[in-house]
Amino acid sequence: MPRQIIPAGSDPTAIGEVSAPPFARLPEPVLLFSRRAERWNTLAAGHDLGPYLRFLAALADAQHRIQEGLAEPEMPDAAARERARSFGMPPLDRGNLAPDTAAETLDRLVVAASEIDKTVAAADALDRLKQATPAKRGGMVRNVLADAIPMEALAEHVYVAAALQVHFARLAARLDGRALVPVGDGACPACGSPPTSSIIVGWQGAHGARFCACSLCGTLWNYVRIKCTLCGSTKGIGYQEVDGGPGTVKAETCDSCGCYVKILHQHKDPGLDPVADDVATLGLDILVREGGYRRGSFNPFLIGY
Repeated sequence: MPRQIIPAGSDPTAIGEVSAPPFARLPEPVLLFSRRAERWNTLAAGHDLGPYLRFLAALADAQHRIQEGLAEPEMPDAAARERARSFGMPPLDRGNLAPDTAAETLDRLVVAASEIDKTVAAADALDRLKQATPAKRGGMVRNVLADAIPMEALAEHVYVAAALQVHFARLAARLDGRALVPVGDGACPACGSPPTSSIIVGWQGAHGARFCACSLCGTLWNYVRIKCTLCGSTKGIGYQEVDGGPGTVKAETCDSCGCYVKILHQHKDPGLDPVADDVATLGLDILVREGGYRRGSFNPFLIGY
């Protein structure tokens, strides 16, 4: 892996062919996880993290398979959604999720994950999750939703996070995307979660537009380019990438808050996935952090790096 990064500078593709991009694009759970599984399998070939990426591919396939036959998720009522909209709040309040709300999804994920080829450590973590009391599982759910996964129990929480992604993607898919409103920098308008990364899309009618990708529910929301997705600053924004790479994944750094979030040029490579390619470009994280920047995005599959 090259040990150089291209110096920070202005975004060379800041001017796109944007006509009127939508503010939000809701996830399609029946496609989201199967496509992510395919992407992780593709990335695993010849990759230093190949075994881990193949495990994540199998986990994403499990996320896809457990959806069949799941009960309809309980949505906030219309009055609650309208109240959230009027106050500039996300309609899906992850902070008030009852721990047992996603219990069926988590139970199914645990069963499906039992069939996955995994390391001894991953198998032991799954066993601990199986044996956990409902109260302890509820605590893990709260940890994931608070982006506060304890270092000593990272592996167990990976499975919990995978189940919650399915649950919240199914919730978000049932919202009216046209009713979503901005809720603040670095926050998903559907559930309030931080982004995993942002992508420059090549969609018709939105070519060159930038969308942040929610780390929990998978919603994409339109966000101005050359602007920090975390603090909203337009000053001191730079772009770094691994020297000799394809130029499709960069770290957008912000001197105002000292953080960075990756930006994926999906308009150049439609196969890029905001979660899968974030994990696969761990080398970029290492290099940018050596330069003094902190990772400002959240990815439950990259915790500990």
